[in-house]
Amino acid sequence: MKYGLALFLGSILLVSCTEKVVEEPENLIAKEKMVEILHDLAILNAAKSSVTSKWDDSGFEVMEFLYEKYDIDSAQFSQSDLYYASLPLEYQSIYEKVEERVKRQKDTLEAIGERRNDSVRKANLKRSDSIKAAQEQGETKVKRPTPVEP
Repeated sequence: MKYGLALFLGSILLVSCTEKVVEEPENLIAKEKMVEILHDLAILNAAKSSVTSKWDDSGFEVMEFLYEKYDIDSAQFSQSDLYYASLPLEYQSIYEKVEERVKRQKDTLEAIGERRNDSVRKANLKRSDSIKAAQEQGETKVKRPTPVEP
C-alpha cells in the first residue's frame, strides 16, 4: 500500500514537472547560438563596465550590435531567453557553457600575458648581461698609466 502510494505521488510529481510553463516560440534561437549571444553579451558588458565614460560617449549600443550580428530582433531574443529560463536545466546548461567559454578565453589571455612577461624579463636580463659584459671588457682594454719614478 505504501509502495503504491509513493509510486502514485512520484508519477504525479513527474507529470507536473514536465508541464511546460512557457510554450516554445516559433522563432526560437538555437541553444548553441544562444550560448554565443550570451557569451558576447558577457564580454561586452564587462568591457562596458571597465570604461563606462568612454563607452557612453561612443554611443555604442550592446544589444543593437548583438541583434545585428546574429540577425535577430529584441522580441526573438526575449522570447527565447524566457523559454530557456522556463527550463531550468537547459538554462543552467547554457550558462555553464558561457562560463566555460569565458574561462577558457581568460586562461588563454593570461597565458599569453605570462609568455609576454617572460620574454620581456629574458630580454631585460640579456640586455643587462651584455651591458655588464661590455663594461667588464672595457675595463680590461683601458691602459692604466705606468707610474713615473722620480
